[in-house]
Amino acid sequence: MGSLYRSEEMTLCQLFLQSEAAYACVSELGELGLVQFRDLNPDVSAFQRKFVNEVRRCDEMERKLRFLEKELEKDNIPQLDTGDLPEAPAPREMIDLEATFEKLENEMKEVNSNAEALKRNYLELTELKHILRKTQGFFEEAHATIDPYQAMTDPNMAEETVGLLGEEVRAPTTGQQPLRLGFVAGVIVRERMPAFERMLWRACRGNVFLKQANMDVPLEDPVTGDQVHKSVFIIFFQGDQLKTRVKKICEGFRATLYPCPETPAERREMAIGVMTRIEDLNTVLQQTRDHRHRVLVAAAKNMRSWLIKVRKIKAIYMTLNLFNLDVTQKCLIAECWCPVADLDRIQLGLRRGTEASGSSVPSILNRMATRESPPTYNRTNKFTSGFQSIVDAYGVAVYREVNPAPFTIITFPFLFAVMFGDFGHGLIMLCFAIWMILRERQLIAKKAHEDEMFGMFFSGRYMIMLMGIFSMYTGFVYNDFFSKSVNVFGSGWTVNDFTNSTGTRALDPNTTEWSGSPYWYGMDPVWQMSLNKISFLNTFKMKTSVILGIIHMFSGVILSLSNHRYFGNTLNIFCEFIPQVLFLSAIFLYLVCIIMAKWIYITPADSACAPSLLIGLINMVMFKYQKLDKNKTLCAVVPWYPGQQGLESFLVILAGLCIPWHLCLKPILLYMKHKGKFDFEEAISQWTGGRIGKRDQAHLSVNSGDLVTGDNVEMSGEHDEQMNNEETVEKEFELGDILVHQAIHSIEYFLNCVSHTASYLRLWALSLAHAQLSEVLWSMVLRMGFSMIPGYAGAIMLSAIFPTFALLTVGVLLIMEGLSAFLHALRLHWIEFQSKFYQGAGHLFVPFSFEAILEITSTNLEG
Repeated sequence: MGSLYRSEEMTLCQLFLQSEAAYACVSELGELGLVQFRDLNPDVSAFQRKFVNEVRRCDEMERKLRFLEKELEKDNIPQLDTGDLPEAPAPREMIDLEATFEKLENEMKEVNSNAEALKRNYLELTELKHILRKTQGFFEEAHATIDPYQAMTDPNMAEETVGLLGEEVRAPTTGQQPLRLGFVAGVIVRERMPAFERMLWRACRGNVFLKQANMDVPLEDPVTGDQVHKSVFIIFFQGDQLKTRVKKICEGFRATLYPCPETPAERREMAIGVMTRIEDLNTVLQQTRDHRHRVLVAAAKNMRSWLIKVRKIKAIYMTLNLFNLDVTQKCLIAECWCPVADLDRIQLGLRRGTEASGSSVPSILNRMATRESPPTYNRTNKFTSGFQSIVDAYGVAVYREVNPAPFTIITFPFLFAVMFGDFGHGLIMLCFAIWMILRERQLIAKKAHEDEMFGMFFSGRYMIMLMGIFSMYTGFVYNDFFSKSVNVFGSGWTVNDFTNSTGTRALDPNTTEWSGSPYWYGMDPVWQMSLNKISFLNTFKMKTSVILGIIHMFSGVILSLSNHRYFGNTLNIFCEFIPQVLFLSAIFLYLVCIIMAKWIYITPADSACAPSLLIGLINMVMFKYQKLDKNKTLCAVVPWYPGQQGLESFLVILAGLCIPWHLCLKPILLYMKHKGKFDFEEAISQWTGGRIGKRDQAHLSVNSGDLVTGDNVEMSGEHDEQMNNEETVEKEFELGDILVHQAIHSIEYFLNCVSHTASYLRLWALSLAHAQLSEVLWSMVLRMGFSMIPGYAGAIMLSAIFPTFALLTVGVLLIMEGLSAFLHALRLHWIEFQSKFYQGAGHLFVPFSFEAILEITSTNLEG
C-alpha cells in the first residue's frame, strides 16, 4: 500500500536561488507540484514585498482578460480549448502580453463606444420614424373628428387629441381672439405612461391634451442591450407657461422629445430623410458587428492560453514574495516541505530552471533539521482519491499516522452494501458507475464533472462501482432481487400449500417440512413467502450486524498498536492497548463466539429452547446463572455448555480489572519517571535488547542534513543552530492534567465499546427498511400492473405503470435510500472505527502546483 498506509516521509529543505534563476526554478517546481513553501516574511504586508509590482501587473492583465471573456460571452463565441497547458512564459514576455492585452482592450472599448453611439443614433432615428408615422395619424384624425375649441374647453375630452397644427382656432363667440395651439411629441417607456398621463392632467389642471399610441415592436437599449417597449405621445397646449411645464414633466419621466414639422409635407419630407439615414446606419452597424466579431474570434483562439500564462506568472511572483533576500541582494532564500522520495525530481527541476535562465551558479537544496511537525502527504490516484477524501473530511492524519483510507476502500462499500443489499439495485448502481468510468474522458472534456450535483457522483465513480458490486453480493446472500427471491440451489423446505406469492403459513423447523439440508449459499428463497419472514430475518441480520461491528471495532484497536510501535509509545502499548484488547475480547469478542456457536450447534429442532444471547450477556455480567430443576425440564437453561459459568466469571473479572489498569497505570508510571524513580520505557528497552521501547524518530524531520547541489550530495553540519532555535520548551509535568485526560480517555473508550456496538445495529435496521420499502414498491405499483387487467389491455396498463415503478426505484430506493446508507456507513467509519486509532489532528500537504492553482481559479471564476 506504500504511502497510502502511512503518509510520505517529509523533510524541511532550504533553497538558495540566484536572483536571475529564481523565476525559472520556481516555475519548474510549480510544474512538478511537489514542494510546499513556507512564508519567511509573515510580518511583512503584501504591499511591502519585493515583487508586489509584478503581482499588480498580473492583476491588471487578469482584469483585461476578464473583460475580453465577458465580451466573448455576450457574442456567444466559444473559447478554443486544445487541452494543452502552456508553460509559464519568461519574465520578459510579460511586456509583450501586456501590450497585446492593452491593444485588444482599447480596440474593444473603441468598437463598443462606436457601436453604442451608432445604436443610440439608430434608436433616435427609429423613435423619430415612429413619431412621424403616429403623429400623422393623430392630425388626420383631428381634422376629421374633433373641434379644437370644444376640446380646449371641455374636460371630458381629455383623452382625445385637439387642434389643427399651424391653424388659428376661433371661438364661436364674436370678437374673441384666435387661438393658436402648440404641441410637443416624443416617446416614453410604456410602463410609465399611466403615471405620466396623470401627472400631466394634475400639473396642468386639465389644460393640455394627450394622445398616445404603443409601438408595435420593442426597441433595443444601446447601453444594456435589453428590449424595451415604448409608446409615442403628442401633447397639445396653449401658451409658453404650459409649454415649459410640459417639458419639465417629460424630463422628469425620462421621456425623449423630438422635433416634429407643422405641415404634412414637411413631415413626409423628414420621414424620407429619416428612412435614408436608418438604412445607412444599418450598413455601418453591420460592418461594426463584423469587425467586432473578427477581433473576438481571433482573441478566443488564444484566450485560454493567455489566462493560463497570466495565472502561472502571478502564482510564481506570489511564491517569490514568500522568499527572503540575502545580504548581497543577489540570492533568494526559501524554505519548503517536500517528500524525501521526490528529492531527485526536485533536484532535476532546479537544474532545468537554472539552465533555462542561463545562470552559471547552480541552485542549492539543503535539508534542514527541525522539530516542527511536517505536513501529511498521501499519494492518491483517481481510484483512491475518493476514499482519501472521506478520511480527510473527518480530519487529516498526523504525520506518519496510520491512514484509514486503504481499509476504507473495502469496509466502506461493504458496510454500505449490508444496509443496501439488493442484487437488482446493486446492478443498476454498478452499470451507472461503469458508464461514468468508460466515458471518463468525454465527460471531463465536456466539463460535466464541474456540475455540482453530477460532480459528486463523478468524483466517486469508483466508490459507486464497489458499492454496486458489494450490494450485488449482499443481495445474493439475502436472496433479494428487486424484493423477490430466486431458487438457485433448491430449497431446504418442502411446502405444498403456498398457493400464491404472498405466503399462507409460517415455517416451523419442528415439522416434517424441513428436509435437514440447508440452502447451499445465502437465504433460502422460501422465506420470502413465509409469514414469519420478518422475525427470522430480524434475528439473522441483527446478529450479523453485531459480528461485523465488533470485528470492525477490533480491527481499529489492532491498528492502534501499529501507531504505538511506530512512534515508540511503549507506555501506551502496555497501559492502553493491552487493556483495551482484553476488555473488548472478554465481553464482545466472546459474544461473537457465542453467536457463532449458537449458529453451528443449535439445530432447527432445538430452536425453541435455544439460549437467549441478550439475557445470557446480562446474566454473565451480573453473575446470575440458572440451574436445572429436579425434573430437569428447564429448557432455556444457563449454563448451556460445560464450564460456562467459570469461563464467563473469569472474563467479567478480567474486563473489570482492565478499567483501573487503563485509568491509573499510565499516570503512575509517568509520575515515577518524572521523579526519576523508574523509567518504564527504558526498562523495557533494556529487557528486550532495544527491540521494544526505543522511540522511533522516523516521524520527526530531524536529519543529518544533506546538501544537494546540481550534481552531487554533500554533508553539511549547519544544523545545530537550527535545532537550538526551533527546539520547543517541554511543558511542565502536571499530574492533575494527566489524570483528567486519562480519565476522559478511559470513560470514552469503555462506554463507547457498548454504545458503538449498539450503533452497528443500524446495519440491521436499514437493511430491513430497504427490503420492506422495495417490497412495498413492488406490491403497490408493479404487481398492480400485472394483475389489474388481463390480456392486451393489461400489457398497455403495465407499460404505463412501469415508468412509475422505475422512477420510484431510482428516485427513492437508489438515490434517497442510497444516500441514507452512505451517510450511516460514513458515521460508522468516522466514529466507531477511526476513533479507535486515528487522531486526525494533522495538517495537509499543500504543494505549490500550477495544476491545483488553475483548477481552483477556474472553479472560483465559474462560481
